[in-house]
Amino acid sequence: QVQLVESGGGSVQAGGSLRLSCAVSRATVSNYCMGWFRQAPGKEREGVADIDRSYATTYTESVKGRFTISRDNAQKTVYLQMNSLKPEDTGMYYCAARLGLCTPRPADFRDWGQGTQVTVSS
Repeated sequence: QVQLVESGGGSVQAGGSLRLSCAVSRATVSNYCMGWFRQAPGKEREGVADIDRSYATTYTESVKGRFTISRDNAQKTVYLQMNSLKPEDTGMYYCAARLGLCTPRPADFRDWGQGTQVTVSS
């Protein structure tokens, strides 16, 4: 089973930046769609960004132009660069892996990390 470990979360003021990392083990990361999801208190988990095996990326509308997802297959790591952070970006951020095509639906991803907390203050 794929193991995913997120890091890089923290507390920042609005307008600040963070870079999240997702270390992948027990899998050939190049075979997977990799996604970042987030969940705010009292809300459903939502897709933030994903990157497929050909490095094509998709983003939820609210983060377009501010977040960038990337992958380094040799290092078995997926990144989420988050700039111009807003208070509404606050939440637990999860990395997830899926064999096959990327989708924005959390239910389509089998393997998940434990999450890393991002808190943005105004």
